[in-house]
Amino acid sequence: MSNRVVVTGIGMVTPLGVDALSTWNALVAGQSGVGYITQYDPSITETKIAAEVKGFDPSQYLDRKELRHMDRFVQFAVVSALQAVEHAGLKSLNLEEAGTIIGVGLGGLNTLLSQYQIMMDRGAERISPFLIPMMIPDMASGQVSITLGAKGPNFCTVSACASGSDAIGTSFEVIKRGKAQVMITGGAESVITPIAIGGFNAARALSTRNDEPQRASRPFDAERDGFIVGEGAAVLILESLAHAEGRGATILAELAGYGSTSDAYHITQPADGGEGGARAMSAALREVGLEPGQIDYINAHGTSTQLNDKNETAAIKTVFGTDAYRIPVSSTKSMTGHLLGAAGGVEAAVCVLAIRNGVVPPTTNYTTPDPDCDLDYVPNEARKMPVSSVLSNVFGFGGHNSTLIFRRYED
Repeated sequence: MSNRVVVTGIGMVTPLGVDALSTWNALVAGQSGVGYITQYDPSITETKIAAEVKGFDPSQYLDRKELRHMDRFVQFAVVSALQAVEHAGLKSLNLEEAGTIIGVGLGGLNTLLSQYQIMMDRGAERISPFLIPMMIPDMASGQVSITLGAKGPNFCTVSACASGSDAIGTSFEVIKRGKAQVMITGGAESVITPIAIGGFNAARALSTRNDEPQRASRPFDAERDGFIVGEGAAVLILESLAHAEGRGATILAELAGYGSTSDAYHITQPADGGEGGARAMSAALREVGLEPGQIDYINAHGTSTQLNDKNETAAIKTVFGTDAYRIPVSSTKSMTGHLLGAAGGVEAAVCVLAIRNGVVPPTTNYTTPDPDCDLDYVPNEARKMPVSSVLSNVFGFGGHNSTLIFRRYED
């Protein structure tokens, strides 16, 4: 019999706050984390707005010498992990039974760009010996493991925007199989750089609503024109139920299902009708043993791009039938922006908090209905309601589809 898996801790660093509580309160209030880019001179890119993390001081958690050897995305991951461990009340770990899987989409572009400039200005011999270990995506998981002393499975999932969700789903499978009792898992990303923004602009993926930063991310709205790049991290503490009960932990929710599929269709575009996403949702539902009508809330991928929102809506209809019109669906990317490899971690944390607080966060900036997007998107205001079972969708370039299902814990 496989182990049941529960969530006992959450840590978050997002454009809405540098911890889980401030992020959640901002989401419920419908606040936006989007503004003009400050990390570089935005005049050189078509899109001049992003969802940056503000007021982040990692020196409250880590030695300044250590920080010099960590890219910004790694700092986000380590701080989120430390918050999550504290939230979970993990005073001590059986180090060989605790693992770390952190999903990252792109890794240390900030470090790569700064070191490339040093090479061009001063020569290759001046490149930092820390370039590679600061840049590679798996260093978020590696540094979290080192900081906490977790000696179990330790690696990075890289599946574009599904990276964080796949990290959590993979950690779920590790605990189910008994390969670890505790997993420190989620997603991290920080790529608000000219090359990343310029690249997404070239792909026509980003909003250019530069004159209205806080209204630019508008999932499912007819006037949506692309997503907003965000940054940050979120980490969950997953435990086997027996381990959590054995130490008297507060159980926040149960992670009950995970579905992962591929479109096998196109490098950036979703398959027609969201076919791959529909299969991921169906797979997660089968694992839990829930009927579609038993889902209370869907946290959508909801990127604010024309193709994603239309096809995700179609996929939800395929899976849920007439229940699709009853179930609240919202995209918190309307407020956080799209955190790329960190999106699945942040949105999983939001799902757990929705269950704990009995509140569904809104889709903000929803003003003009789209005939292709005709579900209940919880427009503009949070909704207080009982929430027992939540489904989270995260999809990525390359055809990656990842669905997680969380539910209220019951003995």
